[in-house]
Amino acid sequence: MMQKFKAALLVGALMSIGFSHPTLAATAKKPAQHAGKKSHSTQKAAAKHGATKKVAASPNKLPAKSAKSVSPARGKTLHAAVETPKKPVRKVSLADIDPSRLALYSSSALVIDQNTGHALLEKHAGAVTPIASISKLMTAMVVLDAKLDLQEVISIGEEDVDGLKGTRSRLPVGTTMTRETAMLLALMSSENRAAHALGRHYPGGMPAFVNAMNRKAQSLGMANSRFEEPTGLSSNNVSTAHDLARMVAAAARYPEIRGFSTTAEARVELNGRLTDFHNTNALVRSDNWEIGVSKTGYISEAGRCLVMQARVADKPVVIVLLDSAGKMTRVGDANRIKRWMESASLVTERRPA
Repeated sequence: MMQKFKAALLVGALMSIGFSHPTLAATAKKPAQHAGKKSHSTQKAAAKHGATKKVAASPNKLPAKSAKSVSPARGKTLHAAVETPKKPVRKVSLADIDPSRLALYSSSALVIDQNTGHALLEKHAGAVTPIASISKLMTAMVVLDAKLDLQEVISIGEEDVDGLKGTRSRLPVGTTMTRETAMLLALMSSENRAAHALGRHYPGGMPAFVNAMNRKAQSLGMANSRFEEPTGLSSNNVSTAHDLARMVAAAARYPEIRGFSTTAEARVELNGRLTDFHNTNALVRSDNWEIGVSKTGYISEAGRCLVMQARVADKPVVIVLLDSAGKMTRVGDANRIKRWMESASLVTERRPA
């Protein structure tokens, strides 16, 4: 009896365990599920919290991010601007330009680039023509080559009075001055009596001086040039634009010629009186020009002439203008050449002589 009772208790216990196990299993799953849900909720919260942090942090990072994002955009914009096809640059070949398109009124014209020796512009540059007072550059070179004392006093005599053209002078016969002053007035104000006196006071006199002028021309390669006297009043003083370009370039190597020929004005004491002299080339007084050597000339046979060594469009050039009609046309031609050189993109080519 006792054994049956124990057996019944054992069965009851086993049944109790069997029925309670699913409950335990279900109870065990709930915490796991709850934990999973909690973990998922935590992840959602963390994600939400992280997003909130990013938004909260974004004001601090925004400037740097903005700078980074804007900077490349600007870089691209700049890059795009660089890569944008440029408008074609108009290049002007001087070999193809008709000088008449520049409206030059000088019968002969020449512009030489001293860096290359190439002619940038030519117009009848080989024509032999009287050169008037351009001759005085040669006169000055011959005096300086002889290394004569520039402080020696020389005088204006009857022989120095113009008997060819009857031109007037502000230097009366009997006026005395240094050789240096005579050279200044000859180059700056184109004083004919001063130039003639320089030749007359040369060792050997005027014949020796004229011979020296022609020898100097030959040494410079001025094959088509001839000099008869030191002033240029004679129409037999002839040359070409090409030859004169050589002479101007040579004259630019003399500091005295550079200084005297570009002096705008000078007050000189003559016979105890102060007299004002001015440069015959108005361009030396212009701030728009950088001129190293200048000389004008005029007789009826030569017309208005102008030669210069100058810097134009950042180039050292020699400009020769001969036989220009009208008092101011040689200056106008020089200004037209200057504007043309400054505005055109030049393809320099050697032009036929």
